[in-house]
Amino acid sequence: MEQAPASAAPARAPRPPAQERAQASLQTVSMAGQARLLEMTYQRLHTSIMVLPLVALALTLFYRLQHDAHWMWGWFGFYVVFAATSLALRRAFRGDQAGLAPADLMRRWRPRLELCALVHGAGTTAPVVIVAGHASYDFALLLLVTNAAILAGNATHQTPVLSVFMRFFMTGWNASLLAQPWLFPNHWYFILPLSLLHTFTMYRHSHTAHRFFVHQVWLEERGQQLSAQYREARDAAEAALAEKNRFLSTAAHDLRQPVHAMGLLTEAIALRNRDAALAAPLSDLRLNLQSVQLMFNSLLDLSKIESGQLAMRPEPLLLRPFFKELEIQFLAEARSRGLRLRLHMPPAGAAVQADAALLRQSLSNLVHNALRYTLQGGVLIGARRRQGHWRIEVWDTGLGVALEDRARIYQPFYRPQHAWHINREGHGLGLAVVARCVDLMGAQHGLQSRLGAGSCFWLQLPAAAPGPCPTSPRSPTARPLRGRCLILDDDPHVLGAWSALLGSWGLQVSLASDARQALAHVDAGQAIDVVLCDQRLRSGESGFDVLLALLARCPQARGAMVSGEFDAPALRRAEDEGYLVLKKPVEVADLQALLSRWLAAPADAAAATEEPQP
Repeated sequence: MEQAPASAAPARAPRPPAQERAQASLQTVSMAGQARLLEMTYQRLHTSIMVLPLVALALTLFYRLQHDAHWMWGWFGFYVVFAATSLALRRAFRGDQAGLAPADLMRRWRPRLELCALVHGAGTTAPVVIVAGHASYDFALLLLVTNAAILAGNATHQTPVLSVFMRFFMTGWNASLLAQPWLFPNHWYFILPLSLLHTFTMYRHSHTAHRFFVHQVWLEERGQQLSAQYREARDAAEAALAEKNRFLSTAAHDLRQPVHAMGLLTEAIALRNRDAALAAPLSDLRLNLQSVQLMFNSLLDLSKIESGQLAMRPEPLLLRPFFKELEIQFLAEARSRGLRLRLHMPPAGAAVQADAALLRQSLSNLVHNALRYTLQGGVLIGARRRQGHWRIEVWDTGLGVALEDRARIYQPFYRPQHAWHINREGHGLGLAVVARCVDLMGAQHGLQSRLGAGSCFWLQLPAAAPGPCPTSPRSPTARPLRGRCLILDDDPHVLGAWSALLGSWGLQVSLASDARQALAHVDAGQAIDVVLCDQRLRSGESGFDVLLALLARCPQARGAMVSGEFDAPALRRAEDEGYLVLKKPVEVADLQALLSRWLAAPADAAAATEEPQP
């Protein structure tokens, strides 16, 4: 870690949010927030004014028992009129509140409320002036306690706009302090200090209450801002994710085309090869192409997971084929990093109940993550049986995961600090995708780690009876085929690859890039046995519609769709009507097995088992 020079001044620590809020004032909130504070102040001021006629009536009746109370009755009448005026002002305030902008509301009503508070304060002081020098000690004490209670109530709730309360405070309680020597001629010397202490306390309390109200509004507005920023960020992330998925959905066909063509050409070259020296390189080329295909399919599967388009299809899956896929996919990468990749193969019948795409994505991410953060040593993949479950483990000799990072390591975009120093390529999504896939399958995941010694990430899935794995690689047989295939694709490189591969299998091949050329082959009298048609054609025609037209002209032929798209209405329609849809890049072994069944001799066809084909 780099350290600053000794002569450098220490960096000033950032101010904690609590200190920032402690220095908040009325100007730190928006104009709408200030209007809310003004409304809260007016509510308390109005309530205080409405209560005073009752207080004035009670004090006047009590004073009348001992003295002439005509001035007190006048005080009572003043507050009755003042309360009626406050009701009218309140209706006007509500109307302006609905019709005026917050800034205009503040400019119009803040001076009015300050004037009302000034008059209200003077009104509470009036009986002190009226009865000074005439009232009994009991009445004077009652009047003092009443005014102190009115002050305390307003000091708490009338302070959202402090200037309003301060006008009430100055003309109310503070003015009454000057009359205390006449109100308590024999006791003022100890009552006045207590009143001054109450004055200081209420002054401090009013400022504290004011800051509290301002903080509340500030926090609400800050929360709304953060919520809006979160929604904007979430919407932007969702839009970016949707845009990425739309791109992959749209570009999947074009992206798959070269991979599809390379797979066909590689197989055609391997079948025609007579040079023993090329056998090993061709085998490596096959393995690397399978690795590319697996990674490409994983990328598209991940997009479907993120967009919610991948339907869960749990089924019994043999573990060994998945382990072999991992070896094919990551062996070259491990060697390039100077690491050992070892696999402890599970028993031949070991199977789990899981979704193939989600399991493949989870294992791929775990192994890729282990290789990325291991600098020396290697990675070990194994599986062990545990009480009705299979636990798949990925061990590495990397730096490990600190205890404080383990709870967050599965969160999206989170990477431990040391991970950035080791590898800056990642974005903290690999383990988040693992957690998402495992949750979708209803399985369990976890890790064991020791900092500086390595980690073990594991998945635990329910065991199942041995079942077929649709992705297990098979080597195509070399048995020659007989028949004619019509291939419809708008990419000349793909057409050339089809021709090379099918020709190496002994088939006659007719090529077409649109419906017109395909129908021309049929009209020329060619006996078509198999039609393989791409869905997206550059001419704008629907591949499925062309396939139906060709099969109608050649009722003896069998047909299938070939496409690089994973979610197209035409492909869903084809599958719904019972037609086979082959996904690019096509697995060569699957293709040869399919053509072997379709082009089998009559005796073989009787024994073959195949699904009905329209």
